Amino acid sequence: MPSVIVIGAGMSGLCMAVKLRRAGITDFTVLEKASDVGGTWRDNTYPGLRCDVPSAFYQYFFDRNPDWSHFFAAGDEIQDYFRGVVDRFALREHIELDTEVTRAEFAEGRWRVRTADGRTREADFLISASGVLHHPVVPDIPGLDSFDGAWFHTARWDHSVSLADKRVGVVGTGSTGVQIVSELGGSVPKLSLFQRTPQWVLPVPNWRNDRLTRALRSRFPALTSLEYRLIEGIFSILVAAVTRPGWQRTMISKLCELNLRTVRDQDLRRKLTPDYQAMCKRLVMSPSFYRAVRRPGVEVITERIDHVEPRGVVTTDGTLHEVDVLALATGFDSHAYLRPVELVGPTGRTLSDAWSEGPRAYRTVALPEFPNLFLLMGPHSPVGNFSLVPIAEVQADYAISWIRAWQRGEYTTAAPTREATDDYNARLRAAMPNTVWATGCQSWYLGKDGLPEVWPWSPHRHARMLRDRHTDEFVVDPAQEGVWR
Repeated sequence: MPSVIVIGAGMSGLCMAVKLRRAGITDFTVLEKASDVGGTWRDNTYPGLRCDVPSAFYQYFFDRNPDWSHFFAAGDEIQDYFRGVVDRFALREHIELDTEVTRAEFAEGRWRVRTADGRTREADFLISASGVLHHPVVPDIPGLDSFDGAWFHTARWDHSVSLADKRVGVVGTGSTGVQIVSELGGSVPKLSLFQRTPQWVLPVPNWRNDRLTRALRSRFPALTSLEYRLIEGIFSILVAAVTRPGWQRTMISKLCELNLRTVRDQDLRRKLTPDYQAMCKRLVMSPSFYRAVRRPGVEVITERIDHVEPRGVVTTDGTLHEVDVLALATGFDSHAYLRPVELVGPTGRTLSDAWSEGPRAYRTVALPEFPNLFLLMGPHSPVGNFSLVPIAEVQADYAISWIRAWQRGEYTTAAPTREATDDYNARLRAAMPNTVWATGCQSWYLGKDGLPEVWPWSPHRHARMLRDRHTDEFVVDPAQEGVWR
């Protein structure tokens, strides 16, 4: 029986755990640094939080929920779903909470995993399921620590701070900033949105699923499968729009432009108009943002922040914007992946060495010189305006196929070759100019070299790619460690 250690109990880690159980592999442990499962849905609890992927598509295909309350589910509802997965698939006995992995070294044919409490565990396989957006970025704003009010990153929202009578400042206008403004605009005395870059906004409605709809889904499970596939098909239009020029890109751009025209105030519309193509940054989905910024007490501030003082935020034009609470919707380090965990391969090569020029992987799921290691949501995974759940399922199935081959005695250790990894990454880079992410904007998709670090084709192509193990592109059972290359 193979032994497996999974790092992370978020969406992808729980997916891996279920796949292991369903494959009859019971000797596995999920190590989670926090005190609860759920990953991003555990960490993010800010006002207005919703998934920007429809509920019916942001769920495991093997565990479809008929009872989503809205087309786009709220964050706490999604967190409840993942907690339910733990119980429905009897995962609790396999999960160790409050257990942070600090280092993992491959030696003598096994992974030795060290945790912050000083313990070491060993396993035949190591699965990284640490997620993409989980290291908050706090901007280096002069004077931030001098602020007299409460301030926090939106992924660390302080619910002990009442907002009822507060002047609230929000820094950032990505999906998080837009959701917070849409929720709080008009319900607090004053809301100041410090806009770093305007966003294109697609006005997708968020209807409530009535009792009859939920009852039909429960009675006829095939309906949930049909709904899943229907939304997947609709999202294929968005995928086509971001990966290549065509009518899909033109249509979505026009929809965003028409939505912006609903802002009649010419000065406000000018502030909200981006100078780049729609979808160059992650497209924001909101049916109410443009209404929210027109509500009484809401102000959109486009002057750059100069510093923070005890009373509020001072912009470069010298204006003091007094606020009582400052929420930093400033995103995450999307290039960290499983770091700061340090991996050490059999030759002594570290992950820091391997990724010194930026994160890269073999077919999104493996690393040369790091045998029996698989990545979920690894570099260049299809994360651009698509549901991450089916991506995690495909990648988990790929890992399972290797583990089952190990069970059959086909190999003991395996890692992709450098040549295969270099060839794969060269093909990725060659495809990037066709994507909308390379049309000229700054975004978290871009790497050190200015090229997007996302998947430049359709998710279906990604799934087809991982149906085969491509064993000819792996170093399998080298006679000596020096063979790893």
